[in-house]
Amino acid sequence: MTKRIEQLEAGDEIADKEIRSLLNDAQRAELDSAWEQQQQLRANKRARTEQEQQALGWKNKRQVRIEVLKAALASAWDGIEAEFERLKEQAEIRGAKIYFDTLNQALKDGKDKSVAANLANNAMTRAGLRRMDGQPIGMQGLTKRDRELRAMEDAIQQKAESEMDDYEREQLELLQEYEKAVLANSKKRGG
Repeated sequence: MTKRIEQLEAGDEIADKEIRSLLNDAQRAELDSAWEQQQQLRANKRARTEQEQQALGWKNKRQVRIEVLKAALASAWDGIEAEFERLKEQAEIRGAKIYFDTLNQALKDGKDKSVAANLANNAMTRAGLRRMDGQPIGMQGLTKRDRELRAMEDAIQQKAESEMDDYEREQLELLQEYEKAVLANSKKRGG
């Protein structure tokens, strides 16, 4: 819409149907009524010079279109935060419904609590929503650039590991075992 406004202000010709396609029904009616008012103004009050036209409030079709498009753009931005919050809330409700429905069904089927939670989180992943346990969803949801960066980082890490001597390899293995033990211990504590 901003591109079309800039084109109109620059003096470019834009087809009427293209402008109308950017507007909703109420905005189209506003455009039509604004142009009708200009036609009535021209029929009732004649002006001979541009100064008289400006004093009487005459506008050409381009100026009327620019005004209506600017008003439509402003109204679109006015409601964007509320719409974002509404969509965010809907996603949270949908996620909670999927999670708890799957969790309850798994518990009714006699599954263990942790298994039921895993099944519910898997259902969240399948739905394309953030998991309740906070685990990343892997490559899903990443842009092409992010996937390429991860692949490059993995290749660099593999190359660095292949160039390690025995002592460095042993230290890396010790570090990995320590991190696994810390993770397992924090899971036992419930953190």
